[in-house]
Amino acid sequence: MIRLTKKSRNSQRYSGSSLHSGYLTVGMKCLLVATESAEVLFYWTDQEFERNIKKQYGTSQEESGRPPAFADSINTLFAPIIISCSTMIDRLGDGYTSFSTENGHIYALHQFEECLYIAVNGDGEETDEDLKRKIFVMKKFTEILFGMVTLSSSLLRKELRPSDTEQRNRVWKKLQRLLETYSRLREQDQSFLVEAVERLIHPTLCEQCIEFLERRLVQQMNSSTDRAGEEVLHAFILVHTKLLAFYSSRNASTLSSSDLLALIIIVQDLYPSNLELDETPSKEVDSTSAPDVFYTPEPSPSERNSGHLSSDSPPVFQFVDPDIQMAEDSLQTLQLPVPDPMTPTRVFLEATFKEGFFPMMPHSMYCLPLWPGITLVLLTKIPNSQVAMSVYVLLEAFTKLEKRLSEGLEGTAALRGQSPIQELRTRVDKFIRMLASMDILTSQLQNTWSEFKNKAFTRSGPGVTKALLPSCRSIKTQLCGVYQQCFAAMCMGSNQRLTTTLQERALNMVQEKLMDWKDFLLVKSKRNITMVSYPCLQCVTEGSASELGKGPIARFIKNKLWSLVATTRHYLQKGYTTVTLRDGDFYFCYFLWFENETGYKLEVVDIPNLPDDSAPIGMLAWDYYRKLLRYYSKSHQNELVKCYELLTVHLGVVPTEYILQHCSQLARKLWEPSRIPLL
Repeated sequence: MIRLTKKSRNSQRYSGSSLHSGYLTVGMKCLLVATESAEVLFYWTDQEFERNIKKQYGTSQEESGRPPAFADSINTLFAPIIISCSTMIDRLGDGYTSFSTENGHIYALHQFEECLYIAVNGDGEETDEDLKRKIFVMKKFTEILFGMVTLSSSLLRKELRPSDTEQRNRVWKKLQRLLETYSRLREQDQSFLVEAVERLIHPTLCEQCIEFLERRLVQQMNSSTDRAGEEVLHAFILVHTKLLAFYSSRNASTLSSSDLLALIIIVQDLYPSNLELDETPSKEVDSTSAPDVFYTPEPSPSERNSGHLSSDSPPVFQFVDPDIQMAEDSLQTLQLPVPDPMTPTRVFLEATFKEGFFPMMPHSMYCLPLWPGITLVLLTKIPNSQVAMSVYVLLEAFTKLEKRLSEGLEGTAALRGQSPIQELRTRVDKFIRMLASMDILTSQLQNTWSEFKNKAFTRSGPGVTKALLPSCRSIKTQLCGVYQQCFAAMCMGSNQRLTTTLQERALNMVQEKLMDWKDFLLVKSKRNITMVSYPCLQCVTEGSASELGKGPIARFIKNKLWSLVATTRHYLQKGYTTVTLRDGDFYFCYFLWFENETGYKLEVVDIPNLPDDSAPIGMLAWDYYRKLLRYYSKSHQNELVKCYELLTVHLGVVPTEYILQHCSQLARKLWEPSRIPLL
């Protein structure tokens, strides 16, 4: 029997037999993106899931006598689920968000436009809420990597599943690695558990680095002739996953917390830090000590990466059977090449300008490794980015027109003469002329626009009626196609980037600045009294997860803390801002409150109660706290409002009144040392 969770606000549950559990016998973890017609656009599985799939379908043979390809097996497994979900939506106008099978497997589903996302867990390590969060994080990755192309289902299908097999392998491998990196960080790093950016607290060094980034690095790079028309908007320094310093130029928009977390995941994918396996010196280092007394770790990153050879290892040079070598070379082609630090990554980030809000503006991201574990990241504005702004404005206009036509606002001559539709006509004509002046191919857009104008503005046409809906959708697809043509990652030319000389100069400048601090920073990142904040969520915890140590007791405490966060998110979704609960020998407390910029605590209000099918609470999958601040600020429009969270764990023998008093003192104590110029 399969338990289904209906996609409705009251989350009714019912049992059904539309899906039998005979083919749902695999584990452990999987994430899939597919179309409504059951075409697989992307999949990721762990080794256990892949092994079970091959075991289950390996006995069947194709006409050639070989077992089916793994992608075909995945498609065979999930096709009934996809078709069932599509049928429910078509016939009932509703679907289901999760179901569990009698053998304990959990399936979570969510549909974005014409793409269905499915996440599976079979080892009991993830709940349906965890799977839902993974789905939304995957959606975030597609937006970061593909931008407004995600607004067109047909173009997104081509991006996720290119016809060229080698290109498809590269795309899938990159997304698979990002998912694995996210899962690893969420398991190991408390900042990704609560989805907040953790800062290294050292006021003097932080101030010096911010000033250095502003007055020397960014200023010199933007005045250089080697920047190929790019402009550095943001520069920040990461120590593993922790933020040391962040600077934005005067022309830059604020970098959202959701985007910053996603960028840190990209950095960790390029230059991973295993926070559990990395050994730190046992000698404690005082944060106020002079740099020359710091403990210096063993300088052997290259040996650790390449592995050690024992005395009985085979010789380095040996003859290899050609057939074996060919097989190894074939496997190697499925792996991503080692990243060139000087090659930028195309990312699409939120931006707010005087013209308005733009959700996916193209940027170039440069990740320059200073030392193992310490990275300089530069985000640059690329030439012709105004094309992206124009595309988004026109997409918004056609979306509003679609809505008006769908609601039955029809007319012929009357609506033709209205200013909105005439203004839209002028904007599109002007946009096409601008593209022509930039030598951007627009023949398909021009043809589609001419067809639209013939229908809407000529006497022989139907006028501005529902008959224009297909043309509206076609124009939106063509606009996304222009955006793809201008800004897709594969369109990045070798000339359109900061020169290698300029990047090396920036790298050397920052290395020289931090040379005496690098060992201290690597230790400090493991011994950080944590204050995570950017730009609205402040989550303070005493001590760091990496300080728990290892062994069964450490794992027990960590599991308790991780489960506490999941529990508090559940209560926060229900509208609770204060939670106190006892779990065995421990007493957990959670508080969410608001303050103004002077530190005065504001009155408590009832916060919205979210439906069960809403996006998971957090800042990576969905920036819940930014929306919460907007909600609260409606009654405090004349002051800057900040939101804070505090989670504590006490032994159960401590009296309740002392626990609450200590929580209040702890919040004040942890906030004091970080009162430094923020980002």
